[in-house]
Amino acid sequence: MSTLGEILHPGFLLRDAVAASVLVGAVCPLVGVYFILRRMIFLGVALPQLSAAGIAFAFLLNRFIAGPHLPGHTNVPALARLGAFVFTLGGILVLAAFERRGREVVEARIGVTYAIAGAFTILFVAADPWGDAQMVNLLKGDLLATTGGSLGLLAAVLGGVVLTLILFQKEFLLVSFDRELALVFGKAAGLWDTVLYLLCGVTISFGVMTAGPLVTFGFLVAPPLTARLLTRHMVSFSVVSAIVGGVTAFIGFYCAYRYDLPLGPAEVATTTALLVLVGAGSGLRRILQRRPA
Repeated sequence: MSTLGEILHPGFLLRDAVAASVLVGAVCPLVGVYFILRRMIFLGVALPQLSAAGIAFAFLLNRFIAGPHLPGHTNVPALARLGAFVFTLGGILVLAAFERRGREVVEARIGVTYAIAGAFTILFVAADPWGDAQMVNLLKGDLLATTGGSLGLLAAVLGGVVLTLILFQKEFLLVSFDRELALVFGKAAGLWDTVLYLLCGVTISFGVMTAGPLVTFGFLVAPPLTARLLTRHMVSFSVVSAIVGGVTAFIGFYCAYRYDLPLGPAEVATTTALLVLVGAGSGLRRILQRRPA
């Protein structure tokens, strides 16, 4: 049986991992689209790191309150998701509040946030020897360990995110493109900003818990950048971003399984390689168009 046929077979041992890969790959770009529209693309790297810090902090806090936590304990996933979500949402709300006061140093603030989050992640892990191994496993993400139950929860949560993005797309686009115009039209810009940030926090925290910060960052940024080179309208921008993310996640899984490669890096390398190819093709087309007939 060919490798592709084996992966697509209903009885494939890692089918839950395949489905989780495609889900994360398809939904993260839908959120990343708004980072690009708001010119806050570096949030894509800072927020997954904040999510990782939240996971580590949640375990450390639990150790002081309830005592040592052992691997496999039933409250471990829920505790990690709560920490990831709180840190991610808190971080994006604070950065967004600063961003409204002035764009001139927004990249510096995001960079500092990434550095602080990375440092505290290491410190939190080092301060909790009881949960060190478990936390490291959660922080790096483990798609291959996806179970039917965790896949069902991931599908339900990310499905809700996609549905909300579709239902309120006009409001999200308006506050992202022109906040002042949204206020003129009587839109509650603060409310829609908060809802959008909430969706970002949920998506990133579940992405980090499932696949790790590296994969989450890769799919937040690379597929939307690829789609921006291929499309001219907002609807097609979002749709192509999701398609590129889902397809490259599957191809990355195929390559990792076929050639015995690390799964997460293989998926990120695949979606990044497509971005490079499309970018090169787009640049070549512009050069040819400038040449005199």
